[in-house]
Amino acid sequence: MLLTAVNLALRMAGTVFQVYLSRKIGPEGIGLLQLTMSVGSLAMIAGIGGIRTAAMYLTAEELGRKRPWGLRSVLSGCGGYSILCSLGVGTALYLLAPEIAASWIGNSAVTPALRLFSCFLPVSCLCALMTGFFTGQNRIGTLAIVEVIEQLFSMTVTMVCLRFWAGSDSGRACRCVILGSALGSCLTLLVLTVLTLRQRIPKGARESMGRRVLRAAGPLALADTAKSGISTLEHMLAPKRLALAVSNPLALFGIVTGMVFPVLMFPACILFGLSELLIPETARCHCAGEEKRIRYLLHRSLRVALMYGLLCGGWLFLSADALCLRLYKNSQAGAILRWFAPLAPMLYCDAVTDAMTKGLGQQKWAMAINIFTSALDVALLFFLLPVFGIRGYYASFLITHVINFILSMQRLLSITGERIDLRFVIAAVFCAIGALWICAHGSGIAACGLYALTLFAALFLTGTLRRADLHWFRRLIRPAM
Repeated sequence: MLLTAVNLALRMAGTVFQVYLSRKIGPEGIGLLQLTMSVGSLAMIAGIGGIRTAAMYLTAEELGRKRPWGLRSVLSGCGGYSILCSLGVGTALYLLAPEIAASWIGNSAVTPALRLFSCFLPVSCLCALMTGFFTGQNRIGTLAIVEVIEQLFSMTVTMVCLRFWAGSDSGRACRCVILGSALGSCLTLLVLTVLTLRQRIPKGARESMGRRVLRAAGPLALADTAKSGISTLEHMLAPKRLALAVSNPLALFGIVTGMVFPVLMFPACILFGLSELLIPETARCHCAGEEKRIRYLLHRSLRVALMYGLLCGGWLFLSADALCLRLYKNSQAGAILRWFAPLAPMLYCDAVTDAMTKGLGQQKWAMAINIFTSALDVALLFFLLPVFGIRGYYASFLITHVINFILSMQRLLSITGERIDLRFVIAAVFCAIGALWICAHGSGIAACGLYALTLFAALFLTGTLRRADLHWFRRLIRPAM
C-alpha cells in the first residue's frame, strides 16, 4: 500500500511535468525529446546490464536462505559488475554522440545532451543497483521516501533550468531534463549509500558472487539491451516511415509517445507497486518451496490486475477527449487515446505476469519473448506506417503486445502448473463492455462514475466479484486505516 501510494504520487507529478513540457516546447519538441531519451534509455539499460533485478533477486534469495551475511557479497559483486558495465557504455556513448545525433536522431543539437547523459551514466546505474538492493530487503518505506525526494529535486532542477536558460530551444530542453534526472540520481545514490553503511549486516563467510551475478544479470542484460535496442530502432524508424504518409511525422510521434502513453499508463502505477514486490516475494517463496503461496499470488494478482484494468480502461475511453484537451489542449491526442484505452486490461495484466516470471527465474525465456516481439514490431512498423500512417502504428502495437502477453502467460502457467479461469475472464470482459455500452453517450466525471457503479454491479450480480473479494480488500486496507 505504501509503495502504491508513492508510485501514484510520483506518476502524478511526472504526468504534470510532462504536461508542462508539452506546453513549453510543443509536440515537435516532445518528439525530439522522446528520440533523445530513447537513445539515453538504451545506454542506461545497457549500462545497468540487468543488475537492478539481479540485485533484488540475489538479495531476496540470501534472505530466503536465512543467510543475511551474504548481503555483503551480493553488494560487492553487483557493484563491481555495475561499474564495469556503466563505464564501458558511458565511454562509447560519449565518443559516438555526434554521429548518433546526426544519423539516428537527425538533429545535431542534441549532441551535448547525449554527452551529458554519458557523464552521469555510472551514477545512474549504481543508483539502480541500490534501489534493487533495498527492494530485495523489503525496505520499502525508506526507498519510497528517497524516491519522492529524488523526483521532487529532479523536477525542480529541470524546471529552473528550463525557465531561466532553455526557453523554447528543444536541444537545451533535452539537456535540462537530463541534468535534472542525473542530479536526482546523485542524491539518491548518496542517501542510499549512507544508509547502507549504517546498516548492521552480520559478518560471515564471504562467497564469490561472480558466477551468481552473471547468471542472474547476464540473461537480463542481453534481453533488456536487445529489447531496448530494438525499441530505440523503432523510435528512430517511426518518424521517418510516418513521413511517407503524413506531413507532420515528428509532431504525431510526440503526441503518441509523449502525450497518449503517459496518460494510458498513469493508472498502472497502482499496480507497479504490486509488480515491484512480486519479484522478491516470488523468489523467496520459490527458494523456500512455498508453492501454495506462489499459486495464491498468481491468481490473486492477475484477478486484481484484470478488474483494475477494466475499470481504468473504461474511464480512459469515456474521458479521452476531455482529458487530453484539458491536459494538452490537443484533440488529436484524445482520439488516439480512445484507440489505446481498451488495451489497458491486457497491458496491466502483462506487468504482473512479467514480474512473476522474473521472480521464478525465467529471465532467459523472457529474453527470447521480448526480442522476438520487439523485432516483429520493427518489421510491422516498416511496412505498415507508410501505408496506414498512425493506424499502422496502432496495429503493430496491438499485434506485438498480444503475442507477448500470450507467450508470457503460457510460460508462467506451464512452470507453475496452474490454469486461468477463462469463465471469470470472459464474464469480467462482458460486464465491462455492457457497462461501456450503457455509458457510451456520456462524458466527464458523471459518465466515469456511472461506469464504475455499473461495472461493479454487473460483476457482483454475475458472481464474478464475490463477497470474499470484498472481505479480502477490506482486510488489506484495514491496517492502514
